[in-house]
Amino acid sequence: MDRSARRRFALVYFWYYAVLGAYTPYVGRWVDGLGHGGYVVGAMLGLWYGSRIIGPPTWAALVRRSGEPGRWLLIGSLLSTLAFALFLPVDGVLPLLSVMALFGFVFNAVMPLFEATTLNALGPRTQDYGRLRLWGSVGFLLTAASYGSLLDRFGDRAFPWLTLPLMLGFLASVWPHRRIRPLPDAPPVAGEAGHLWRRPGVRRFLAVALLMQVGFGAFYVFFTLHLQAVGHDGAAVGMLWAVGVVIEIALFWFAPGLIERFGAARLLSLCLGVTILRWVVTALLADSFALMCLAQASHALGFAMFHACCMRLMADYFPGRRQAAGQGLLYGFSSGIGGVLGSGLAALLWEQGGGAWAFLGGAVFTAAALVLHLLRREVAPACTHPA
Repeated sequence: MDRSARRRFALVYFWYYAVLGAYTPYVGRWVDGLGHGGYVVGAMLGLWYGSRIIGPPTWAALVRRSGEPGRWLLIGSLLSTLAFALFLPVDGVLPLLSVMALFGFVFNAVMPLFEATTLNALGPRTQDYGRLRLWGSVGFLLTAASYGSLLDRFGDRAFPWLTLPLMLGFLASVWPHRRIRPLPDAPPVAGEAGHLWRRPGVRRFLAVALLMQVGFGAFYVFFTLHLQAVGHDGAAVGMLWAVGVVIEIALFWFAPGLIERFGAARLLSLCLGVTILRWVVTALLADSFALMCLAQASHALGFAMFHACCMRLMADYFPGRRQAAGQGLLYGFSSGIGGVLGSGLAALLWEQGGGAWAFLGGAVFTAAALVLHLLRREVAPACTHPA
């Protein structure tokens, strides 16, 4: 892949995650600013995660039938932009949730298709993937850090107007990829999922990933609102989001060496333990900006290192051609089911006891994940690391 091609791929990651940098931290603030309560905020994010279960496989089936991934990538990006534009005139609960379901369905389907396209374009140089994906983190960082101040200045209702230009930037970045070559035929792995599900340690591993995602529910849905409730302004909120992303980028760089030295399973225990402490501090001491900076710094372990360890263990549980089936199981359990459950439970706890209850609930679910992980057995003999 030459430099010009790298730039085209990097721009897609930048704009896609720039949208997420606006959406994930601040959609709850926008919905709250429209006068809706925690249940509606939770439902919005629940639909967002729920769409990850059905959107990607539906889009993948369309691509397989047509053999034109570039065409469907562009269609998905265009429909995503049009769907997001529907947020501009609506403020009622049912219209909001309807638009959310449509937007989530198409937008969440685009990136898995583009990821496959990227790996196909890189060929044997898959180690260069990180240098492209890094631009996604840069896009997320810039928008997450700036949107708090922008909403303070223009008002919460300006959120869709401020975000629509990012969607247009994403659509423009996809345009050069509209004629990309068809992806190579993938081996038939759907039937293997049931077999792999029964392998020793796999269900426990997936349950740990699911519970960790449930524990993150309060963070993704209510972190911004929780910080505002204890007195932080938009600039401080944006800075705290930025701290987490900067540390995340740094640890992603060093993760391979750390995993090689200490082992994925051992580091996974550390990630879970630190995340429990993070949620307790966030629940009870969120009014301290200094402590929140430290808590956000732990995102390097709770997200970046945890994700890297999961990917390493995935290689043990699902070697070779089984990776596709394994990734489908992990994505469906953690981001899909775990995201929906986490959003719903966080909304319930938020309505009952505010941010303190929501984040303490997250600590409880993360503790359950840690206990389950510590009770693990050794993986199958063919694998090389403990599960």
